[in-house]
Amino acid sequence: AAQPSGCVCRNIYLWPPSFYRSVSSLRYAMFKTVLFPIDMSSEAQQAAPKVAELVKTHQSRLVLLSVVEPSTAEKPQLDRQSSPEAVAQLLNKAKELFSAQAIEAEVIEREGQPAFVICDVADELNADLIAMGCRGVGLIEDVQNESVTMRVINLSPCPVLIIP
Repeated sequence: AAQPSGCVCRNIYLWPPSFYRSVSSLRYAMFKTVLFPIDMSSEAQQAAPKVAELVKTHQSRLVLLSVVEPSTAEKPQLDRQSSPEAVAQLLNKAKELFSAQAIEAEVIEREGQPAFVICDVADELNADLIAMGCRGVGLIEDVQNESVTMRVINLSPCPVLIIP
């Protein structure tokens, strides 16, 4: 089977825009376990249909992850992503969304710094792919102007698919 024209750069796959219109072009690859970190952003919501298509195409195990960011003196618990209750509701809503598409999803809720938690969970699960949106609530950190997405790309134990 012909592989899509693109290049592999570190752990991130870069394919032409046509890839995003047809995830089924990746039939040569096997993604047994797909980790989908979610937050309350529109980017995570927009990525969900592509993740569903990918999971259906490869008959993958789907694991949804949401991270509760710890509050600190410098960063009090002001945003909704910091609330364990809100994160639990988010995970249940996402699980229902995938269930409506006949996709069984497991949910994991953890506390910590998002990029490190995402990579740790991917390692624990022996995930074959991390699929994530970018520029979401909790996905941009002011520390060193480095996004969680970039940190995940640099630290990930498996390939990372960024869905714009």
